[in-house]
Amino acid sequence: MGLFLGLRLNFWSPIENPNKIVAASLPSSPAALLFRCSADSAALVSVSVAMSKRRTREPKEENVTLGPAARDGELVFGVAHIFASFNDTFIHVTDLSGMETLVRVTGGMKVKADRDESSPYAAMLAAQDVSQRCKELGITALHIKLRATGGNKTKTPGPGAQSALRALARSGMKIGRIEDVTPIPTDSTRRKGGRRGRRL
Repeated sequence: MGLFLGLRLNFWSPIENPNKIVAASLPSSPAALLFRCSADSAALVSVSVAMSKRRTREPKEENVTLGPAARDGELVFGVAHIFASFNDTFIHVTDLSGMETLVRVTGGMKVKADRDESSPYAAMLAAQDVSQRCKELGITALHIKLRATGGNKTKTPGPGAQSALRALARSGMKIGRIEDVTPIPTDSTRRKGGRRGRRL
């Protein structure tokens, strides 16, 4: 057996002193091993062997529902911020506070060519992706906030604005308020292009 708890026991060699080992039993249930030492020390050493079965916990399947809990037929609103410049079209859906982003897709994510990023086709594809994700999150209606570049640059929305708005409406989303939030300066810094303006 070798060295076990400081007691060297050899079960394979003949026992010289029959009083040295009285009993050594290991039942299948949680039990104790009793080793009786020589009569001189007369010490009993009990070793409890824990044979606990491993409890395997089966993972419980939880149904995770995204979005707010709403009754049937009740509209759940989000806010779609559509930024349409002449270089790209952003469709960014948040909650009503505007602090939590729900989904954001741009025209550049849907096409490969740089010149197509602001196209109506790219804006339509982006709006379809946004609408699908909103339905997964339980958003059934959208307020629209539309903006152009603004500031001391153009105040006209890019070509993807109208296409994105139309695609959102056709995909089954209810449209609430439509608001133009293009930043209009009351005074601004000098516009680029120089004194004589941009020459084509």
